[in-house]
Amino acid sequence: MTDRPETPLLDRISSPADLRRLSDGELRRLAGELRTETISAVSQTGGHLGAGLGVVELTVALHAVFDTPKDRLIWDVSHQCYPHKILTGRRDRIRTLRQKDGLSGFTKRSESDFDPFGAAHSSTSISAALGFATARDLGATPEPALGDAIAVIGDGALSAGMAYEAMNNAGHLGKRLIVILNDNEMSIAPPVGAMSSYLSRLYAGAPFQEFKSMAKGAVSFLPPPFQEGARRAKDLLKHMTVGGTLFEALGFSYVGPIDGHDMDQLLPVLRTVKDRAHGPILIHAITRKGKGYAPAEEAADRGHGVSKFDVVTGEQKKAASNAPSYTKVFARSLLQEAADDDRICAVTAAMPDGTGLDLFAERYPSRCFDVGIAEQHGVTFCAGLAAGGMKPFAAIYSTFLQRGYDQVVHDVAIQRLPVRFAIDRAGLVGADGATHAGAFDVAYLSNLPGFTVMAAADEAELAHMVATAAAHDDGPIAFRFPRGEGAGVEMPERGVPLEIGKGRIISEGRDVAILSFGARLSEVRRAEEALGARGIRPTVADARFAKPLDREMILDLAARHEALITIEEGAVGGFGSHVAQLLAEEGVFDTGLRFRSMVLPDTFIDQASPQDMYAVARLNAEDIEAKVMSVLESGVRDKRA
Repeated sequence: MTDRPETPLLDRISSPADLRRLSDGELRRLAGELRTETISAVSQTGGHLGAGLGVVELTVALHAVFDTPKDRLIWDVSHQCYPHKILTGRRDRIRTLRQKDGLSGFTKRSESDFDPFGAAHSSTSISAALGFATARDLGATPEPALGDAIAVIGDGALSAGMAYEAMNNAGHLGKRLIVILNDNEMSIAPPVGAMSSYLSRLYAGAPFQEFKSMAKGAVSFLPPPFQEGARRAKDLLKHMTVGGTLFEALGFSYVGPIDGHDMDQLLPVLRTVKDRAHGPILIHAITRKGKGYAPAEEAADRGHGVSKFDVVTGEQKKAASNAPSYTKVFARSLLQEAADDDRICAVTAAMPDGTGLDLFAERYPSRCFDVGIAEQHGVTFCAGLAAGGMKPFAAIYSTFLQRGYDQVVHDVAIQRLPVRFAIDRAGLVGADGATHAGAFDVAYLSNLPGFTVMAAADEAELAHMVATAAAHDDGPIAFRFPRGEGAGVEMPERGVPLEIGKGRIISEGRDVAILSFGARLSEVRRAEEALGARGIRPTVADARFAKPLDREMILDLAARHEALITIEEGAVGGFGSHVAQLLAEEGVFDTGLRFRSMVLPDTFIDQASPQDMYAVARLNAEDIEAKVMSVLESGVRDKRA
């Protein structure tokens, strides 16, 4: 007995080639079955539900019309790729989504020829598609051969400058390139800015059947069924108006908007574009995120990211929290600071809920800014706010802050502007895998002159670091914290500013010192307990700061112990490297100190639970215990020698 839905048509599909043998009526029925299967699968795995439901018809139509994988279909971000994976030979593994050794939640080149370009960060699809189109025209001969290049990009992703850079270049080159604008008026949060308003004006008050085009000869461009006077075609032509001027200015022919859930519109338009398009063309499709599943459609985020859920009720099966999340602690602490200082403001790049700034926006709407998916602009916007006398907090995930690094260097650090960077999702994040891991921020910030870099060992320390950042006006400052629940420590009523560059001793021991930076401290304490059972008592310290380092504490630890081990949730080149540089400059290694640095390995770690990912990285308690035993045994060998 199974609770899986009945999907007789979908059961016949093993690859997109099978879709091309179906009638249009069968394709419509297939879309319904694909939506049902997607809901069923995600109910068991959790993941990005709403985005996929919004493109079910579009996915079916694209694979039915175009010759994938020869025609390269590139999903921007690729939150919406689950229906695509089901149709491209991966249905038997779809219930392993985002799990260890399972399917990625994003497109992934190593997973399938039908995933020609990996994603997970937004606004890259048009650039990549233009690269494929140019490679095709230059005569490249990969396997499979190169056909059309089709980019599917959401309206939210159009708030990033990279999309316009790509469109401008594509218009200049004039190569045949197909861009589908999947316009659902949503990214993760509702999109903001002038582009969103522009798109809204294009179809405000008009029926979906309205067909707007700046392409010359728009009537002749319509598919033959429309020209022959079908009712829908009459409606289209009767209501035709001018739209799409921005896209035409960038060199694109514009078709739309069309109803992205109506196969009677999608199929003939896509077929005509495939047969007749010359140069770059943009098809504007209106869709609804979460389409066809009421709990997703009614959710504020349209079911963007969900845990496992009951298909009938939509109720998500979330484990009860034992401690507040780090994100909530950050949000509450920032509210406390902002209540006493009206110069504090907050900036997010399309992630108000994910960063906790939705709470700040409710309380202080005039001081909270969502700049859209535009991290580069967001960082420089904060630099301007700081230069203008405000105290901006840039709340951006570690993995997304990478996109604004040039601005961090040139617009913030060089000018020593006191921008406060609240870096969420530090370390390994689980099901989203390598693309969302916060692995590099300590290294890429700590090498910048004048930067202060902190990492919270627990939620109480995070509250103190928010207060520290609020009080810090001498240059840029950053504090990082992981995804998920805190460690369950006692919380202060309010955070208090820390002394810049000063760590703390957690427990005193002998022989070996463990110097932790960030949230691995809880694992260090577990390792300390296990070592105690062996009769070994390490000294444990929390560095708090990667820059400036607590020179006095570190040199004292080195002087009083035979060995020193650093541990951090980041790549080589970060905290441990700075400690090693200090010890080398001070000549500590000349006197025989044994030093080890535990960092993330030199590889991208695939999705799994955070515990499993840290096991791969060898940064769990048992790995710390083993490292201590290894360094002590090496000392015994040295003495024997």
